Amino acid sequence: MMKVAVFSDTEKVEIREIEKPIPKKGEVLVKVKACALCTWEQRIFKGVSHVPFPFIGGHEVSGIIEELGEDVDENRWKKGQKVALRLLETCGECYYCRMGEQNLCEMIGKKRQNGLAIPGPGGLGEYLTVSSTRLFKIVDDLAFEVGALSEPLACVIHSIQRAHIEIGNDVVIIGAGVMGLFHVMMSKKQAARVIVSEVSEERRRLAKVLGADDTFNPLQEDPIEKIKKITEGRGADVVINTTAISKIAQQATQMVGKTGRVIFYSSQHPDSPISISPDWIHNSEITITGSVSPSISDFQKSTRLLSSRIITPEPLISEVIPFEKVQEAFQKATDPRNYRIIVKMNE
Repeated sequence: MMKVAVFSDTEKVEIREIEKPIPKKGEVLVKVKACALCTWEQRIFKGVSHVPFPFIGGHEVSGIIEELGEDVDENRWKKGQKVALRLLETCGECYYCRMGEQNLCEMIGKKRQNGLAIPGPGGLGEYLTVSSTRLFKIVDDLAFEVGALSEPLACVIHSIQRAHIEIGNDVVIIGAGVMGLFHVMMSKKQAARVIVSEVSEERRRLAKVLGADDTFNPLQEDPIEKIKKITEGRGADVVINTTAISKIAQQATQMVGKTGRVIFYSSQHPDSPISISPDWIHNSEITITGSVSPSISDFQKSTRLLSSRIITPEPLISEVIPFEKVQEAFQKATDPRNYRIIVKMNE
């Protein structure tokens, strides 16, 4: 038997016991050590996103290989190896998977993926069985709490690559939550000038610490005029909206200059349509696109950046909370003053 944290109702998470999974052919049993509480799980907790209860959340996960199933390559994977898990289920057979766009797989969210008695990604449990293809090595001296951030960093890497940031570009990042700040760190690695729009003074301060060249409060300054002033009237080369507010998505399209790229990174809640001039798009040659979930290569790059300490996300971890206090962990995770809350599994 093993313990899992289960969404049983809105704003209610309880610990239950279920059968410990057994790895099948090609699978690995992983002992979960840390699980970060993503915005998606926070929305499930608050009742904004709907799933059938009971449901085991948790998809930002790190752990240790406990057991190898039949036909797993023992030269590649060893018992005791530290790993991050890519729990996004992909079929490998649909058009998008075959085109190398696994993050757009037609089967995402349609398959029961964790092999457990209760549906959900399953990271908020003591053990998981996964295909060895969904394991990514992390170095032995990397803290499990940091390893658990492989998935959100991979999502941001995907976004950064879609933005095609060039050396010296002016990059505007709207919102300085966890994902916004990851975008700050990654944009600076691209040698860009980074400007952050954020209402919280504390978050603006941290954005500066993490590399932002300029920050401003969009409630005190007109964000469109501010960006035009900074860029000598041109507008930004790249604008990345990490907020869930459609009104701000509208502003994002008005901050960009000719040939610029606008990335809608966050899902929208509520999803309100915005208006935009198609003739302006025609004349300015801007690109408006989205970014959703990481590909396999994004995950590989993420674990390498964390393992090599090129990206050091410790400032984005607000608190590490033991598994027995998972209800408290979700209450803190949904507090807008906090960044990532990490649930640490029992030793």
